Amino acid sequence: MTTDGTGTYPGRTGGRQPLPAEVASHVRELIFSGRVRPGEFLRIDQIAEAVGVSSTPAREGLLALRGEGFLRLVPRRGFMVAPFTRQDVRDLFWAQARLSAQLAARAARQITPERIARLESVLAAYQEAVDTGAGERVTDLGHAFHREINLAADSRRLALLLGFAVKHLPNRFYAAIDGQVAATRTEHPLLLDALRRHQEERAGQLMERHTLAGADRLIGVLEERGLWLEREP
Repeated sequence: MTTDGTGTYPGRTGGRQPLPAEVASHVRELIFSGRVRPGEFLRIDQIAEAVGVSSTPAREGLLALRGEGFLRLVPRRGFMVAPFTRQDVRDLFWAQARLSAQLAARAARQITPERIARLESVLAAYQEAVDTGAGERVTDLGHAFHREINLAADSRRLALLLGFAVKHLPNRFYAAIDGQVAATRTEHPLLLDALRRHQEERAGQLMERHTLAGADRLIGVLEERGLWLEREP
């Protein structure tokens, strides 16, 4: 889990996103959760109703997803979910992992005691949320941990690039993926230790492994839900 690096999270900002962006975020979640499958058609009116918007921003959001390669616009039939493969998932996580790793390394170089204290507070709250079963809060605090690291890097251009990669990935159901919370509970303290010690290389390596592991867990969920019934690497 990570932010867009500029201090915001797709679908998790303090206020509402632009309406087409909310639609796009909603449909990405449908796709990556396996609730809609490649080849299925999406009705604009149903998407608009689900998100609580009118048909115009719903169509704009779907057009944005067409530009990202998640949907196809079929003449006289509408928007169809485009095929995607395990490698597509890995590629998205790879891009996020490399950018996040560089940001973590830069954060380790210059992180302040004040930022470390904020990370410690977020981590403690995360552990408490896990213990109490507060799933939504677990997800939010996981994002907040990454947000502090990305801000500590003070590399806005790199953070913006990360934002483009992150918006292609789901954010709302990470806590429900088997192994994700347990891994995060172990890996975030290791990241914090590397940052506290200003270990640039170690922080980058830990962040990259942490992010890439999410791809395998997400692929596992989609396989269990029968997304790829055909043989595919």
